[in-house]
Amino acid sequence: MVASEVRALFAVASRPEVVSLAGGMPNVAALPLDQIGDLVKDVVSEEGPAALQYGSAQGDPVLRELICDYMTLEGVQAGPDDLIVTVGSQQALDLITRVFVDPGDIVLTEAPTYVTAINTFAAFQADIRHVGMDDQGVLPDELDHALTQAAKAGRTVKFFYTIPNFQNPAGITMTAERRARVMEICQRHDVLIIEDNPYGLLRYEGEPQPTLYSQGDGNVIYLGSLSKTLSPGLRIGWALAPSAVRAKLVLAAESAMLSHSTFNQLVVRRYLSTFPWKEQIKAFNSMYGERRDAMLGALTAMMPDGCTWTRPEGGFFVWATLPEGIDAKAMLPRAVNERVAYVPGTGFYADGRGRASMRLSFCYPTPEQIREGVRRLVGAIEGELDLRDTFGPAMNRPTEGSQAPTPDLP
Repeated sequence: MVASEVRALFAVASRPEVVSLAGGMPNVAALPLDQIGDLVKDVVSEEGPAALQYGSAQGDPVLRELICDYMTLEGVQAGPDDLIVTVGSQQALDLITRVFVDPGDIVLTEAPTYVTAINTFAAFQADIRHVGMDDQGVLPDELDHALTQAAKAGRTVKFFYTIPNFQNPAGITMTAERRARVMEICQRHDVLIIEDNPYGLLRYEGEPQPTLYSQGDGNVIYLGSLSKTLSPGLRIGWALAPSAVRAKLVLAAESAMLSHSTFNQLVVRRYLSTFPWKEQIKAFNSMYGERRDAMLGALTAMMPDGCTWTRPEGGFFVWATLPEGIDAKAMLPRAVNERVAYVPGTGFYADGRGRASMRLSFCYPTPEQIREGVRRLVGAIEGELDLRDTFGPAMNRPTEGSQAPTPDLP
């Protein structure tokens, strides 16, 4: 097990003088916190004995019904017995990997992909293989080739992990045509799909795409979460899975933590049943959409020639690529000295790729902070360009005196 590059940045990024374009932390201050406090108070006063007791490893049955209503906004039809509540969708990933993966089994992911998914798969000794992407999502021919080559080599591919909506870290949304091809390829190769969809309702433009789960035939496990549309602190996610898989996930959950937080589940149950949460999602979309626009506008206005970036329709992230010869990881100390933070692209690959790229998050800073953060980032890039022009690419530079000191990362 290794430390996440995102987590290693928290100590630096949390300094008040640093504009953090690093962590994908939702702006929970935009919630009506007084009303959330009233919900918590009501749970204690009206359901205290039940809320403070053990619960089911599958999750509160009423909450599961409400989650099914929530998923209809994404075009997912399911019943409460079809899903298991998890401690965020991250625990669902852990349980799925625990159930399916033996050491040496191949797990396919997009390139790049969610950093903590990589860490989870690696902790269970999976052989992580990446499949390329473009601005329409994963490349079907590359996916088909990876599955074909694994079969020829007699290797087991346990699943293909994808974040089709506003992908973390690239911000890309898989098109409907790509989704259909991915489904056909995985069904032909008899490979399970793990569809991770924490950002799906945070759309700022364009039309929703059909979920892979809605097009599948028992070969998709769908992961959802309220961390981005309510609160990550409540740790409510879920997995929607075929019955045989779901039963194994419940057993794995029981062995991992016996039962979920009943208290948190009842707070969320009350929120989904009494609060105008659809209006709250609209408010989040308006706020995050303004911040997305501030990020894209600042990048367009200020970034040097040779830089490129994605244009997300929703979610939290922009994926930026630097001019030739600039190493985003080597540049990070200089950026921190400029009082701005980002996540280097290497953290989103299992094989060391991504040195020329970075993930920029626009969800937490204000639009003014985003513009200032991009201005500071441009200063760091221009400093690296001067060094490149003097000494060549980062790997060829003198090791002393050519860059800013390394920040004190945990």
